[in-house]
Parts: sequence; structure tokens; C-alpha cells
Amino acid sequence: MEANPRNTGRLPAAFLTPGSSSFMDFLSHHSPDMLPGKRSLPPLQGAIEAPHGTTIVAVSFPGGVVLAGDRRATMGNMIAQRDIEKVFPADEYSAVGIAGTAGLAVEMVKLFQLELEHFEKVEGAQLSLEGKANRLSTMIRSNLAMAMQGLAVVPLFAGWDVDREKGRIFSYDVTGGRSEEVGYASTGSGSIFARGAMKKLYREDLTEEQATTLVIQALYDAADDDSATGGPDVARRIYPIVTVITEEGFRKLNDTESSEIARSILERRLEQPDGPRAALL
Repeated sequence: MEANPRNTGRLPAAFLTPGSSSFMDFLSHHSPDMLPGKRSLPPLQGAIEAPHGTTIVAVSFPGGVVLAGDRRATMGNMIAQRDIEKVFPADEYSAVGIAGTAGLAVEMVKLFQLELEHFEKVEGAQLSLEGKANRLSTMIRSNLAMAMQGLAVVPLFAGWDVDREKGRIFSYDVTGGRSEEVGYASTGSGSIFARGAMKKLYREDLTEEQATTLVIQALYDAADDDSATGGPDVARRIYPIVTVITEEGFRKLNDTESSEIARSILERRLEQPDGPRAALL
């Protein structure tokens, strides 16, 4: 009979035997109840009210990619939180922005970070950017049962592809379906407005500074038309989270950097409330 680890203070042999490089596979085999998508919910008695993250945007430029998000979380018609963080580093060369049910999304991101770290420790090398995107797709698919009950998670994934030496962006649907986006992408309740703004402002030769300005312009336009998206809050000093991933790795703009861009945009919007004008031809 196998010794009880609680009595001996030792882990079972299965926990010490090298196996899959996927932490999710390991967890699915030994403790499936700990996976977000495996938890059972009580029968629904109506709509579930839970905080939701809203708008995430991404833009690529010749030296990398920018991933940004607003700071508002909503619960129905109420503002649940004004300063939520929705963009997180996945590892040294990638980041993920969350939209959908905030609690499940944050938990999924933490599991995703652990998955990438586990792979690197077991294999002795980082997973390719394509592989990271596929792993995240699998995790989203495992949450499908929750999504069918209204607790969907729809992230945006971006990173620097070391092999191709370029920034890449991946979007997802609730079933885990993955699509690689060209140039720019958005997800969340304000995504249609943010995407419209980026469509008119995006150019292939953007500099890093122009790309960071573009994503904040897009989030401003999303907040202008979508009540669930929060714009720059100067009074509370709450500004969008902006991250940049290049060949040098992941970097998050500090409050001073993001506030300077946001304040410059706000000053220009006093003259042009609808933002920059795109040429007709």
C-alpha cells in the first residue's frame, strides 16, 4: 500500500517522476478539480453577475508589439472596479490581456504563466511563440463549460517571436479558436470602436512611441462610445496599462510615461473631440 504523504511528509512517487512538459496535463491527471474549467456550478437561477474586464488592444510595429488595456471592470450597469489590471506578462517575451469574467481570467493567466515556466524548467528551453499561443488556446477551450453559463474568458495574446524576429498578435474566441492578427487587434466590449480607430491610424512603419500613442488613442475612442470601457481618469490618476514587447523582452510603461501620453491626447481632444483625422484618399 502506498504511504500517505500527509503521514510521511513525502510526495507520492508520481509527483517525482519526470513526465509531460505540460503542467496542465499533470494537473488534469492528479488534481483535475483544481482546473478552472473543471469546477461544477450550481443550476442557474438567472443571469450571473460577476465583474467583467472590457477592452484590450494590440498593435505591432517593426521592432515589436504593444499590448494595452483600459482599467475599468463592470458588473451589469455598475462600475465594479476603476483600476483593475488586465495586461500581464506571460513570460519574458510575451504578454496576455484579459477580457471577459475578471476572476476566471486572472486565474487563467496565472495558470498560463505557470504552464510556460513549467515547460521551460522541464525542457530547458522556452516554448516557441506559436506553441505558447496554442497552449493558451487549449486553456480557453477547457473553460467552454463555464463560457456556456455566461462566464467567458476571451484574451488577446502578443509577443516577440525570437525565431521570426518580429512581433505577433493572436486573438481567440470562447471555444479556444485561435487567429493570428496582422497589424492590430482588439477584444472586449469596446473592441469594435477601438478597432475602427486603429484601422484609420495604423501604419506599417510606426515607431514604438507612435504605437504606444495609437493604442491609447484607440482606448480613448472605445471609452467614448462604450460605457463599459474606462478612459484616462486624470482626477484619480488612473491611466491605461501599456506594455511593450521587443527583442529585449517585456516592458511595462510606468505611470509617468503612460500619463504623459494620455494627458497629451486629452489636450488635443479639447480641440478635436473626435480625435485625429484620417485622409480621405
